[in-house]
Amino acid sequence: MDLASLSTPTKEHAAASGRPLVQIRGVSKQFANGTLAVRDVNLGLGTGEFVSLLGPSGCGKSTLLRMIAGLGSPSSGVIDWPTTGHDAGGRPERDLGFVFQDPTLMPWATALANVMMPLTLKGIRKGEAQDRAARMLALVGLKGFESSYPRELSGGMKMRVSIARGLVLKPKILLMDEPFAALDEITRHRLNDDLLELWWQEKFTAVFVTHSVFESVYLSKRIVVMAARPGRVMADLDVDAPYPRDELFRTSPEYAHLCRVVSGKLKEAIGS
Repeated sequence: MDLASLSTPTKEHAAASGRPLVQIRGVSKQFANGTLAVRDVNLGLGTGEFVSLLGPSGCGKSTLLRMIAGLGSPSSGVIDWPTTGHDAGGRPERDLGFVFQDPTLMPWATALANVMMPLTLKGIRKGEAQDRAARMLALVGLKGFESSYPRELSGGMKMRVSIARGLVLKPKILLMDEPFAALDEITRHRLNDDLLELWWQEKFTAVFVTHSVFESVYLSKRIVVMAARPGRVMADLDVDAPYPRDELFRTSPEYAHLCRVVSGKLKEAIGS
């Protein structure tokens, strides 16, 4: 088992199934204080892919993720959603969910109410919103915790609520900004497994920011390795390992080999 391909840093990696869901072309981001956070990023995000953005702190992973989400604008270049429509102002309609580093739950609301929030904002009637939110909580393993408040949930359970909220509108793409970084290793492994199962069932495109080589190899179809500031793509790796993945894969020689290869690419990126 090996990494099937390594593209050049500027190659736009399209989905095998055809037109990319999101196309990032020549994107750079310079902040008002003069910091160049991201420089000349070119990527294609394909339908149904699981893509990890891997790199050291300060390499622009979260900045890039926020620009994809429309939470910030590129200083140059474009982020195109060619398979979607446009709103009345001519802006692309980004069909996405976002999971932040912290669960960002409303502390006064139950788990069910937190997951219902995007549905309520969409004007979906209360009964239907409750049913859909309850189904999504069940999918993330929280059946029976619908009436629990965030203060009554563990860190891993709160993150499950956050993922359920991000997916309740069935977006085409789920953006995740180091959602498991603050969790203990056992909980993190369990959530990695559950996230893969959910991705496999729901067939959304996943873009996952992480510092962990081990996590990126376990989860991903592709790993985009980014260099330190200014953030830029140094390697685009296809992970040639079949799904579903489980503990046997995590403890296999093949997995260890893949981690060594990706670690080497990350080391090159950090030293560039």
